[in-house]
Amino acid sequence: MRPVNNLVERWIPSSLVFSILLTFIVAILALFLTDARPDDMIVYWGDGLSGLLDFITQMALILLLGYILANTAPVRKLLSWLANIPRTALQAYVFVFLVAACACLITWGLGLVIGGLLAREVAFQGRNKGLKLHFPMLVAAGFAGMVVWHMGYSASGPLTAATEGSFLQESLGGEVLPITETVFSLWNVVAAVVTIILVALALYLVAPRGESNVMELTTDIREDAGSHDEEIVTPADRLDASRVVTLLLGLMLVVYLALHFFRGGTLTLDTVNWSFLALIFLLVRSPFELIHLTSKAASNVGEILLQFPLYAGILGMMAGTGLIHVLSEAFVAISNPTTFGLFAFLAAGVVNFFVPSGGGQFAVQGPMMLSAGAELGVAPSITIMAVAYGDQWTNMIQPFWAIPLLAIAGLKMRDILGYTTVVLIVSGICFGATMLLVSL
Repeated sequence: MRPVNNLVERWIPSSLVFSILLTFIVAILALFLTDARPDDMIVYWGDGLSGLLDFITQMALILLLGYILANTAPVRKLLSWLANIPRTALQAYVFVFLVAACACLITWGLGLVIGGLLAREVAFQGRNKGLKLHFPMLVAAGFAGMVVWHMGYSASGPLTAATEGSFLQESLGGEVLPITETVFSLWNVVAAVVTIILVALALYLVAPRGESNVMELTTDIREDAGSHDEEIVTPADRLDASRVVTLLLGLMLVVYLALHFFRGGTLTLDTVNWSFLALIFLLVRSPFELIHLTSKAASNVGEILLQFPLYAGILGMMAGTGLIHVLSEAFVAISNPTTFGLFAFLAAGVVNFFVPSGGGQFAVQGPMMLSAGAELGVAPSITIMAVAYGDQWTNMIQPFWAIPLLAIAGLKMRDILGYTTVVLIVSGICFGATMLLVSL
């Protein structure tokens, strides 16, 4: 792994610079591969900057709420207990990945945060137990859980397809596609389990074995997740320190969600956010603690809020110039009913590298892929999950979603990219094979 690590440490820039470079790369590709003019390109880019504001809000909330939830006292106690389970270094790497993957299947925001926090907690407790743990490997294992996020509860593409009035409904013949045919289909569940097992095995095999290759966590950089002590003097202070107000609001949200599903409502990005907000209100000990946790969470959301408009601008150029269709149609043109799922997955993986937004990618690529799949007689569930698989797949070499986890860990993308590249290869084989088998 060392040659790969040396290469990425030398040539991979920061995630912000990476997004800026991608902007110019997409502009150049569009100029050569489409008939777009330079002035049109700038207009498409500028108009695209604000094109995903609603989705950006939903994604920021998922990350914000996931961070807060993972830092509530009950969840942190659970993480501390989990961190004490591994007894050897190799067990630690695999364990962090398994926990992060399971959390990402619940919601990617929670999985990202838990991956970073658990990696840090395992490193700290391992050092106390005399284990030589390679901290970048632990963080890479935590981030690797993202490779299955679009197969689980917060899968934005399948949830969008299941939402009445979504932009995909017209492409689905005016119907919605229940998540029982996508996320909760037997073949997707089996694929998720197989992928997790094989990626865990791969991480076990590439983990450092010699002490000379180990870079340990040198200091305890864990944050205090407890409630922030405030002086209680006035009646207003006592209200801010009371658990009653947050508990009542949490219960109110639980009732709302129960009524939503009882009356036929479906899983959407909004219900995912409100379900985790309900848990937060139920678990925090006071508004004081919630304010304290929110201030910590906000620092991890900031860089994404800065970069998301840049990726929205890239999406604007790719959509406005037709570049996204050129790339997608290049794969579709060589497809047949059996191979369409595979090539749709590969096309989505390529597009995701330039636009690492599941919802944004589905907004532009989803309708075109569904239309092409329908012409070949491919079930819409296969098309939806093929794009979902591609979206999660190339996250392993795209620094955008690693930003919050790396901020928690205090590392850079190039510190973990050698290991996540291995995850990319192994998971790609699993996803491609799944698409071929389900299309037979």
